[in-house]
Amino acid sequence: MWTESTIPEAERHLVQRRVALFAMVMTAMALLTSITHAVLAPPDYVRGPGFAALVAATLLAAAGALFCSTGQRSLGLLRVGEALGLLVGAGVLGVVGREMSAVAPALVRAAGVGEALGLPFELLVHMIQVHVALGLTAALTYVFLLRAALVPSRPLWTFLLTALIGYPAAVFMGTGVLPFQKGWLVPISVLEVPRAVDAAIWWVLATGMCTVVSAVIYGLRREVRHARQLGQYRLEGTLGAGGMGIVYRAHHALLKRPTAIKLLPPEKAGATALARFEREVKLTARLTHPNTITIFDYGHTPDGVFYYAMELLEGATVDEIVRCDGAQPAERVVHVLAAVADALEEAHGIGLIHRDIKPANIMLCEQGGRPDVPKLLDFGLVKDVSADDDTALTQEGDIAGTPLYMAPEALTSPEDVDARSDVYAVGAVGYYLLTGQHVFTGRTLMEVCGHHLHTKPTPLSERLEAKLPEDLETLILQCLEKEPGRRPQSAPELGGRLMTCRHSNAWTAVEARRWWDDHGAELRQDSPEPASAEKGGTLEIDFGRSLTRTPTRSGSPW
Repeated sequence: MWTESTIPEAERHLVQRRVALFAMVMTAMALLTSITHAVLAPPDYVRGPGFAALVAATLLAAAGALFCSTGQRSLGLLRVGEALGLLVGAGVLGVVGREMSAVAPALVRAAGVGEALGLPFELLVHMIQVHVALGLTAALTYVFLLRAALVPSRPLWTFLLTALIGYPAAVFMGTGVLPFQKGWLVPISVLEVPRAVDAAIWWVLATGMCTVVSAVIYGLRREVRHARQLGQYRLEGTLGAGGMGIVYRAHHALLKRPTAIKLLPPEKAGATALARFEREVKLTARLTHPNTITIFDYGHTPDGVFYYAMELLEGATVDEIVRCDGAQPAERVVHVLAAVADALEEAHGIGLIHRDIKPANIMLCEQGGRPDVPKLLDFGLVKDVSADDDTALTQEGDIAGTPLYMAPEALTSPEDVDARSDVYAVGAVGYYLLTGQHVFTGRTLMEVCGHHLHTKPTPLSERLEAKLPEDLETLILQCLEKEPGRRPQSAPELGGRLMTCRHSNAWTAVEARRWWDDHGAELRQDSPEPASAEKGGTLEIDFGRSLTRTPTRSGSPW
C-alpha cells in the first residue's frame, strides 16, 4: 500500500476525492432513510434510540464529506476515516434493525392484521423481523459494494475491512442480537440455524464480491501504469512546495537520470493557474545559460495533473546557506551575484524579467565536479515584456514577487517593471548574503513595503558592525536605490561592475570545497529525505504534449 512519503500527490488527491464522494452518497442514503422512517415508522420507534442513531449517522456522514472535501488530508487519515464510516454505518443499521424488530409486536397489535388474515400473532411478528433483516442485509451490501467501487485500494485492505465490519452484521442477521450484547461468539438454537447459515453465506459472498470489485479496479489502474512504462518517471519523495506547485525527486525509467518534477495539483488547475504554469515552463525552456536551471520535459499525466521535469540539483539555496552559516565572505558573494547577473543577462536579452529573485530561488550546487555553481530557479512569475497578453495572467491588485526583495516600482506600478527591478532584487540578495539580515523587516507586509518605498537602507558595514570592501558595499547600495535611474541599468552593467570589485575571482574551488566539507552534512540533515526508489510511485506521462528538452532537481522550497 502507498505510504505517505511515496504516494504521488495525484494518487492521494484521488483517494481523498473518492472518500469524500463515498461520504456524500452515504449522507444522501442516511438522510432519505431518516425521512422515510420519520413519516412511516411507529411513534415508539421514532422516539427510540434507533431513529436517533440514524439521525446522528446522517450528521456524521455529512461532516465526513465536508472534512474530506476541504483541505489536504493524509492518506492514513483517509483510510481511518473510511473504516470508521463503514463501522458506524454497520453499527447504526444494527441498532435500527434491533429497534424495528422490537416494535414489531406493537405494530402487529395496532394494525390488527392477525385477526383479519387469520394468521398467528407470532408468525406475523417473525415475518416482519425477517423482512427487517433482509432489508438491512441489502442496505449493508450496497454500502460495502459502493465503498469498494468508489474508493481505490488494494484487494487485501478491502477484504479485511469488509470481513471485520461485516461479521457483527452477519451475527445480528443470524441471531437477532448484536455481538456485544452476548459476546462476539453468540450461541444459537436449533431453530435459528437456517437463519444463521443464510447470514454466514451473505457475509462470505459480500466479502468476496467487494474484494473482487477492488481487485478489478486496482488491477486496471495497475495495468495502465505498466502499459506506460516507456518514458515514465518514478517519484521518490517530496522536495518542496509553493504557490505554483509541488516538486518531487524522481528518476527517468529508461535513462536512470535523477530528475526533479514539478506538478500542478488538480485543486489548483484552474484556467488561469494552468496558463501560468504552461507559461512558466515554456519561457524557462528558452533559457540555456549554465547558471539557469534546465528544463527537460513538459506534459500532463492521464489523470490531468500537469507537470514539467527539470535537472536535479544537489546543493542548497542561498537562504539555507545563510541560515546555516550566517553572513558570507565578500569573495563568495561576488561569485554568486556575478553568476546571477550573467543568467539575467540572457533572460533580459530575450525580454524576460524574473520578478522573484530571492535567496530561496538561487541555489549553489555541485556540477561537473565543481562546487558552488550558482543556479537561478523558479521563473513562475517571469514577465515577458514582448508578449501582449502577459497582463491577462495577473489579476488587478496582485503583488508579483516576494515583498522582502521587491523594488519600489514593483509595488506602485507592477506593469512597468523592467530589468532594473531585477537589479534591485539582486542587490537585496547581496545585502542578505553579506550581513545575514534582510534589507528591511517589519511586523506586517505593509510595513515592509513602506520601507522599500521610503526608507534608506542602513549601510552594510554599519549593520554588520564590521568593515566590508568599499567598492562592493557601494555597488550593493546603488542597486537598492529607490529611483531605477540611479541603479546599474542592466544585468551586463551589474555583472561588469562586480567583476571589477577587489574580490572578483577570489572565491576558488578549494575554498568552496572546504566550506562544503565543513557544512554539507548539516545542510543534508535539514533536507527532505526521499523514499526508496523501490517503494516509489510511478507518474504516468502523456508524451503527446511535451517539449523536446529534458529536467533537474532543486532543493528550493517552491
